[in-house]
Amino acid sequence: MIYLETGSTDPYFNLAFEEYVFERLDPSQSYFILWQNENTIVVGRHQNTYEEINQEYVTEHGIRVVRRLSGGGAVYHDLGNLNYTFIVDKEAAPDLNFAVFVVPVIKTLEKIGVKAEFTGRNDLTIDGKKFCGNAQYVRRGRVLHHGCIMLNSNITVVASALKVREAKFQSKGVKSVRSRVTTINAHAPRPVSMEEFKQLLKEHILQTEGLQEMALTPAQLEEVRQLRDQKYATWEWNYGASPAYDVRVEERFPSGLVTAYMQVEAGRIQAVKIYGDFFSSAELSELEKALVGLPLDDHLEAALEPLDVGRYIQGITARDLARLLRG
Repeated sequence: MIYLETGSTDPYFNLAFEEYVFERLDPSQSYFILWQNENTIVVGRHQNTYEEINQEYVTEHGIRVVRRLSGGGAVYHDLGNLNYTFIVDKEAAPDLNFAVFVVPVIKTLEKIGVKAEFTGRNDLTIDGKKFCGNAQYVRRGRVLHHGCIMLNSNITVVASALKVREAKFQSKGVKSVRSRVTTINAHAPRPVSMEEFKQLLKEHILQTEGLQEMALTPAQLEEVRQLRDQKYATWEWNYGASPAYDVRVEERFPSGLVTAYMQVEAGRIQAVKIYGDFFSSAELSELEKALVGLPLDDHLEAALEPLDVGRYIQGITARDLARLLRG
């Protein structure tokens, strides 16, 4: 496995770096990346940014906002977080299997006397509180899995910067962001520095997978910077235009929150945009395009069956989507 570091705390550069490694480097190799972001909200691929963040607070405190390639929910990054990325063949983690990638974090924490568990669909927890969220992006037989480890993050800012919906609190059985998140150092027998934790995690990967350190060339880094400027630092990618709609429907499924905005005329879908913190293994735009023209009647479920809905929104069926869209 090849090990890289981004050498930056700029979130736009770091997300561009991830994509560059995923898309452009030798696909016969596996990759492991460690990186950190300065104060940033990272929103999931399918989320409506305006609905996920407290824009006034974000602007006032100079917090940057960037959209990642993977699905899942919005997370807050600061220099108290350590982010990690695995890029491997899909066979290593079929059906969006998260467990295989979080074991190194759990084992590393054991070395410092902290017991962690993998719970829910994508969370690592200590004493029932989340300290690490994970997400995945799948394309052309490859998986990009990344996680955000809260070693010593500012939980007050997390709670203020994110605008988490009541439906999400209800699904977690808690009352607020602050009550359901924690940091590693809040539970460690002694304070652990970022450099120490980073080294321990690297050592575990080295022992289990073997690591070969690598650095991108100046020419490759220039291509990363171009991707940063042309995609990840743009308003179009991070926010995008809010869709015009006359129908908005929303439901929380076990696999995530799904919100659909639709323009409907004479009982048929004229345009649709789907948002949520779900995961997918196919391009959501393909499903949105296929929905245009379908009638919102008793035959909708049958019309959705051939679309293999679960590839686009993991964990839901044609029946689930038909129920949602029909309100």
